[in-house]
Amino acid sequence: MQIPVGVDGGPLSREQVVAVARGGVGVELTEAALEAVARSRAHVEELARGERPTYGVSTGFGALAVRHIPPGRRVALQRSIVRSHAAGAGPAVEAEVVRALMLLRLRTMATGHTGVRPSTVESLAAMLNAGIVPVVPEFGSLGCSGDLAPLSAVGLALMGEGDVFDAEGVRRPAADALLEAGIDAVQLAEKEGLALLNGTDGMLGMLVLALADLHRLLDVADLTAAMSVEALLGTDRVFAADLQALRPHPGQAVSAARMAALLANSAIMDSHRTPDCNRVQDAYSLRCAPQVHGAARDTVGQAELVADRELAAAIDNPVVLADGRVESNGNFHGAPIAYQLDFLAIPVADVASMAERRTDRMLDVARSHGLPPFLADDPGVDSGHMIAQYTQAGIVSELKRLAVPASVDSIPSSAMQEDHVSMGWSAARKLRRAIDGLTTVLAIELLTAARALDLRAPLTPAPATAAAVAALRERVPGPGPDRHLAPEIAAAEDLIRSGGLP
Repeated sequence: MQIPVGVDGGPLSREQVVAVARGGVGVELTEAALEAVARSRAHVEELARGERPTYGVSTGFGALAVRHIPPGRRVALQRSIVRSHAAGAGPAVEAEVVRALMLLRLRTMATGHTGVRPSTVESLAAMLNAGIVPVVPEFGSLGCSGDLAPLSAVGLALMGEGDVFDAEGVRRPAADALLEAGIDAVQLAEKEGLALLNGTDGMLGMLVLALADLHRLLDVADLTAAMSVEALLGTDRVFAADLQALRPHPGQAVSAARMAALLANSAIMDSHRTPDCNRVQDAYSLRCAPQVHGAARDTVGQAELVADRELAAAIDNPVVLADGRVESNGNFHGAPIAYQLDFLAIPVADVASMAERRTDRMLDVARSHGLPPFLADDPGVDSGHMIAQYTQAGIVSELKRLAVPASVDSIPSSAMQEDHVSMGWSAARKLRRAIDGLTTVLAIELLTAARALDLRAPLTPAPATAAAVAALRERVPGPGPDRHLAPEIAAAEDLIRSGGLP
């Protein structure tokens, strides 16, 4: 299966971006796309032959836009911008991020608003389909004018320069990988260098991937919270739909309904539904889970709205309009995406913080309602999950630091021509780290709640939470003397990432 890319197919969906970036699905340029590209290219070639100054065609870039470039040097101008702007540093970013930004740059080029040649668009699509992933260093983008350094690394590879990872993940020279794949290195023409690198594709790609991850993780958070409520002999009455309707946030309703369903038909819950039960109100980390998880869901919903708008956009500067005009603009500014990336880091930290509090409660003999200290097999000799909670606490502290927004910062660049930047790439990078941290925190709550539920035997948990325990037990054994815990945390993380929880 290949995903069509072109003006006639409408904007890409978030699901399609994830399929190409993470699933290795290929792409196919539509005939309408190639026709639109050819039309816009004709306008650029006409401008390239003329004397009227056009940014990026007959002028320099950034603060050097005042410099006129004679016709004989305009092809060299495009090679130079790619080489000079491929100035990133640090470790290579993940292959899925690079594939996402390649796809999104291809999508914009296929709209016919960038002025590149059809052959250049076809070569970028071929590189994506061949599984060739340019080496993109982590640092270099200020999120304005788009993700310049990361996209320049892609442009460099398209020219047959720099390094790439081939389809087997082996790092090698780009020229060798292109030759082996039967792709000719691109000799850039007027405006093409600029068109390859002037977009918000990296930060948008990371936003789309983060949204896919957060959908899964918020479902997991509902599950682990329900397991903790059950293990701590909490009440599920607070999750009733009529109570949630008094505060009609849609995300809250979803999380509350999910938790209520997960706890249905639990013998553990039924065991304390008696007149003498003095558990009138649970702690906030149990009782208010739908409010926190729901607010996170609603924040994700807002970010999805922005992501979908961006997926329908064509980001370049200058752009080629339908009437042939080539106009400068500010659509490359990353603020709309950067804000959402920063917003998402806040609920990620808060959901993790609440999960850590529930874990700590299960380990504290004074608050766990009959569970052994730290869920240890032989308390004193064994420490149980004591230090697993330390790991959670350390990660939650880091997540709070990662929730500090990047988009409020700006360091002027290009001799004050680019005097306000979004730092959206930085916001995206820290959100990816935050999502990894939330995954680990939820994995530890899953391990701890499953162990606590096992220790409630002979009482049995709800069918839904019992299924989650059973899925975990295929990878991690049940309660017993202390074992090496790090591999069990890693196994629980893998279970969450794989989508293997019911």
